[in-house]
Amino acid sequence: VIIASLTISAILVFFIVPLTIVFFIYLTNILLLIYQRNSELKADPLSDVWDSARNTIASFWDLYARIWHGYELHGVENLPEGPGILVYYHGAIPIDYLYFLSRLFLWKKRICLSVADHFVFRLPGLKLLLAVTGVIPGTREECLIALRNGYLVSISPGGVREALFSDESYQLMWGKRKGFAQVALDARVPIIPMYTQNVREGYRMFKERRFFRRLYESTRLPFTPPYGGLPVKFRTYIGKPIPYDPNITTEELVEKVSYLSLQKSVKAKFLFSFQTKTAVQALIRKHQTIPGSIWKALLERFDKRRK
Repeated sequence: VIIASLTISAILVFFIVPLTIVFFIYLTNILLLIYQRNSELKADPLSDVWDSARNTIASFWDLYARIWHGYELHGVENLPEGPGILVYYHGAIPIDYLYFLSRLFLWKKRICLSVADHFVFRLPGLKLLLAVTGVIPGTREECLIALRNGYLVSISPGGVREALFSDESYQLMWGKRKGFAQVALDARVPIIPMYTQNVREGYRMFKERRFFRRLYESTRLPFTPPYGGLPVKFRTYIGKPIPYDPNITTEELVEKVSYLSLQKSVKAKFLFSFQTKTAVQALIRKHQTIPGSIWKALLERFDKRRK
């Protein structure tokens, strides 16, 4: 009994915060369903009719972000007034991205549509929440329609693979994905780089094992659960936009967005000589202790000079 109790306690310590986040996400969807029924809403979930509900959701998650991670958002002035593509690093849990969406809506009343992996749409009981918060499939057609309608669209080229198998070294796992660059060229919109400091110190995955890697590659499903949830400092940095250039190729644009993510103040000059992964990793090194340190990330909650 004692051993069993200790085992259960250890599991709860490791997973209690991620499970709490899952609980709050499902609770949010339930509250939206109640709001929809009471208000007899049948309007498009992205219409202004839902703004009061979105404001309530955003206020809750922003409060959670402030209390648990002392969340800060820097560089909102770098977002274009019109459409654009946000490219970001994917943590073990993209809770930092949820914080960003919430604060963006509270500050600017803007909805940023989010490209999600196919498995997200298979999760039961989240259909309304995904629709109201603007989560869309990552098809070229869907992205182009959203951009032509004036929305910001966000994508993490590393996606679930990066979430599962990257670690405190902040290794990028983009592979050969360049679709976001082609969509930006087709839609003639800028690309905006984004990264959250300490995202891997807040939530982590267990060390990669060949079995789990093969399991993911064959099923494309995230079987490895995240753990942690320590109240480390989160800071999201939005870089300067890379304007549309009709003379640039897809490969050059990928290199460009990655290099611009390097810069904290992002100078005017664009260099094309860095490869995508090397350049974005350099951005992470600029803002992040490598390898990541949970202890330092916790101490940054009390670092007034960084605010």
